[in-house]
Amino acid sequence: MAHREDIQTLGNRIGQSIIGQSAMIERLLIGLLANGHLLVEGLPGLAKTRAVKSLAKNLEADLSRIQFTPDLLPSDITGSEVYFSAGGKGEFKFQEGPIFANLILADEINRAPAKVQSALLEAMEERQITVGGQTHPLPELFLVMATQNPIEQEGTYPLPEAQLDRFLMHVRVDYPDAKSEAAIMELVRSEEKQAHGHSAGPEKLAAEVVLSARREISDITVSKAIEDYIVALVMATRYPDKIDADLAKWVQVGVSPRGVIGLDKVSRTHAWMNGRDFVTPDDVQQTVNDVFRHRLILSYEAHAGGITADQAIDRIVEKVATA
Repeated sequence: MAHREDIQTLGNRIGQSIIGQSAMIERLLIGLLANGHLLVEGLPGLAKTRAVKSLAKNLEADLSRIQFTPDLLPSDITGSEVYFSAGGKGEFKFQEGPIFANLILADEINRAPAKVQSALLEAMEERQITVGGQTHPLPELFLVMATQNPIEQEGTYPLPEAQLDRFLMHVRVDYPDAKSEAAIMELVRSEEKQAHGHSAGPEKLAAEVVLSARREISDITVSKAIEDYIVALVMATRYPDKIDADLAKWVQVGVSPRGVIGLDKVSRTHAWMNGRDFVTPDDVQQTVNDVFRHRLILSYEAHAGGITADQAIDRIVEKVATA
């Protein structure tokens, strides 16, 4: 775990400019280390955009911010073939779009129609895009953080299940507490005073540190008991009638195999970040909601009764025996 201290320092630096959102910062680092993408849901002004910008500021990584709007085109994301003429000769050359950065902020992703949202699918899953029959690989360090507003639904397009499944975690962000709100005011005042300065700032963390940390995480031990526990949690979402009568009414479609893979990755990353070389049931329980939240499809009866995905997941964790 040679690079754990470096990642902790990175988290602390981000935390200096993102106050009261420690859980979101932790999830952002987990997504980076687990090589997965994040769907972050929260009301406006909760530092979702600021968090990924702060990450890019402290990491050797390029950041692209894509504002999703109803008139956005797939080529606005991927890039396109552009005709160049020089010396009497013309040719088409591929001009890269913003997707070719290391960190992608897909702001208000649900404001664009399905055709544009699907442009992200190949990039998120295959780490490449195809334009004009040519395949173009994306950077090895590649993270998509998409945001959406949970209450403003007018003029939005629900994300298709196939795309939701490609997000490693669905993170929910809530308001900070009163003490954090006061600290936020002080932070903004301080930043305004420093706005005209030209300080170089701290040295950025090399991208190779993140890649090396990923290799360390791949060596984290997952016992047979933990594997069985993860599988049992997933199977409980698919056959809820076997463990609880209420769950049978609430859950319509369970978690896909990507949920198994995702929970394994995130649990190992959580264990590594907490200084252990093995996964415990607590690592699984601390992360299962973020991995399962967007993969469960609830029944009409659940929606009518005000039951949320988190309530269903909590009931599953309660009913399934730990490893």
